[in-house]
Amino acid sequence: MNILSDLVTDYEEAHFPVLPPTLAEAIKLRMYERGLSQKALSEFLGISSLRISEYRNGKSEPTLKVARDISRKLDIEASIVLGV
Repeated sequence: MNILSDLVTDYEEAHFPVLPPTLAEAIKLRMYERGLSQKALSEFLGISSLRISEYRNGKSEPTLKVARDISRKLDIEASIVLGV
């Protein structure tokens, strides 16, 4: 039975890899989970609502200071925030 399980796992990893979320996806998820509007998130992080929109749409990357705040305050892994 373990052989079949290993074969299925190998097949799924080769053909349907589970990739880490993008920063935009992680922010959208945290906003949903915490019931935060874009305005509430901008106030929580101390940055403009326009910046939040840019991060959510993948049009801009946060500075290191903002990335650190996003990681800590929203509990998003630093590797996702930094895109590494």
